[in-house]
Amino acid sequence: GILLDVGMSSYHIDESKRGFSFQKNEPLLMNYSGNTTAREIVNNYNVKELEKIIREYGEEKHAKKIAEQIIKNRPIDTTFQLIEIIKKGIPFNKEKTHFATRTFQALRIEANKELENIENVLPQALEVLEKQGVMVVISFHSLEDRIIKNFFKSRAKEVELLTKKPVLPDEEEIKSNPRARSAKLRAVKKI
Repeated sequence: GILLDVGMSSYHIDESKRGFSFQKNEPLLMNYSGNTTAREIVNNYNVKELEKIIREYGEEKHAKKIAEQIIKNRPIDTTFQLIEIIKKGIPFNKEKTHFATRTFQALRIEANKELENIENVLPQALEVLEKQGVMVVISFHSLEDRIIKNFFKSRAKEVELLTKKPVLPDEEEIKSNPRARSAKLRAVKKI
């Protein structure tokens, strides 16, 4: 069997000093290795490119205002600088999630080409999976989950869905591991 956990590791949030967390003032890198950095993205992309990634990858409804504020406040080098800029682009936020979450997600996805990597690894994993083998994929936001769901659907002749809907963590799991709150698990068996 194959288990793919496509979420970022807690290490990157807690220890990497690469700007993944908006709770620490760190260099605005957000890359796992030698990829493009978030600093390069915010300082070099034009307003339309920034708006597009923030809207599409961050699913942020205030993407245009945030992108305009980023352009207006360049250069941007640290996470705290970016947070102050995002704050200027968002009206009062009464949601449970931090107002910078979606923009940080968008920049991280763009810097690491995360969605493209998921699209590339799924067919490779299915190819090496033996008949009757099980592939389980854990994702952490709707963009990842949509890619996984659509991939499994597109391979309906090759796999049997073991999870019609994604399996979600229960209250006990979320209480013991708050980062699991957005996890979605899908599984298939190769036929």
